[in-house]
Amino acid sequence: MRFRQRGVTFIGWLFLLAPMVVVGYAAVRLAPVYLNYMKVVRALNLVASDASGNADPKSIRTTIEKHFEIDMVDYPTSKDIKVTRNGNGWDVEASYDDEAPLFANISLHVVFDKTVHAGGGGP
Repeated sequence: MRFRQRGVTFIGWLFLLAPMVVVGYAAVRLAPVYLNYMKVVRALNLVASDASGNADPKSIRTTIEKHFEIDMVDYPTSKDIKVTRNGNGWDVEASYDDEAPLFANISLHVVFDKTVHAGGGGP
């Protein structure tokens, strides 16, 4: 009598689960990076909603710095935020790169770019 094997062997399970484990581990390593980005976005949105028409770059940076201090954002700093004139208001841009170590000398590189318009009615 001849028996047929049914199902997946242990080695088969290893081949099936290994990629899922790597992707899950990468997600765990990237979670703090994206949570930090969400704090930066929230700070920029609050600055945009609080800025009046007579705001200047120094007051915008001070407000960003206060929000970063409250939310414990270490990177980027308020000096890394670009504030440029746009019509009657200001464009506040946070453009930065961040890395999350994965395995040994392999890292995940993430690029973030967020721009908000503060004060002056805006487009």
